[in-house]
Amino acid sequence: MLFAFRDMVYEMAKKDKRIVLICVDQDIGLAKMADEMPNQYFMEGISEANITGVASGLAADGLIPHIVNHASFLTRRPFEQIILDTCLQERNVRFIGMGGGLATAHLGPTHTVIEDLSVMRAVPAMTVIAPCDADEMRRLLPLTVPWAGPIYVRLARYGKPIVSREEDGFAIGKAILLRQAPANAKHVLLISTGAMTNRAVAAANELAASGTECAVLHVHTIKPIDRDAICAHASDASLVVTLEENVLSGGFGSACVEALVDGSDLRPIPPVHRIGLPDRFVHEYGTQESLFEAFGLETHHIVKTVTECVQRMGIRRN
Repeated sequence: MLFAFRDMVYEMAKKDKRIVLICVDQDIGLAKMADEMPNQYFMEGISEANITGVASGLAADGLIPHIVNHASFLTRRPFEQIILDTCLQERNVRFIGMGGGLATAHLGPTHTVIEDLSVMRAVPAMTVIAPCDADEMRRLLPLTVPWAGPIYVRLARYGKPIVSREEDGFAIGKAILLRQAPANAKHVLLISTGAMTNRAVAAANELAASGTECAVLHVHTIKPIDRDAICAHASDASLVVTLEENVLSGGFGSACVEALVDGSDLRPIPPVHRIGLPDRFVHEYGTQESLFEAFGLETHHIVKTVTECVQRMGIRRN
């Protein structure tokens, strides 16, 4: 997914001189951009607070800076500057977080950011987006140019497998139904974001084979969240299950529950089960896949959890 971002921002910068790329202490493979567009490419040292202030200043002059950094340092170290310099002023800064969630667990707890979705969605004026794959990242970036205000984008590791579809389109703030349950069938609604979406689709296919039908709603924009879509698709579901690679406290699942509660015309609200990371720091080292396994986020865990919920609630299988 990083490569998709890299290639798209380069092409966008060639056509729009307002596009500025700020890399923090690491080359993402855009030396040609530094040579061809020296006024639009900056390689900075490890000084996140200062960089955020600089980017906000550039945005005040009409530019659209894109800061690329590890999600852990992009969100934690300059948090005050994100609030005061960027969001309070509603500057058009794009924060591109590499390795959100468990993607960089091989580097340890300092690099493993598990609360970025919770933290960033709580900041007024901040838009929060977690694409599910590299193709969706390519569809997203051009739409950020006219978008007013700051945006945080969490990049999933690799951006594979590809589960998004071009024919579904893409709009910031609009959820996408990736899998529809059969008409009039008792079914479970899986609501997912980011790297959990491909697992939601895989789990839904496995569950359908064993008699539990599932719809899959991919919510790439966590803020502003598509309350109408969530309420509409939840209205005929027997159970709603949210999936996120983030702590449950204040995260994506919480945003979905808020959407259901705030959708006052939806009564009664179906039962909701949230799947995500526990309320503790990740001290384990490993790959994203090994940590998904350890924390119960892989496809077979989702299948097991949904099956247990269906059995416990006595939901009739089809």
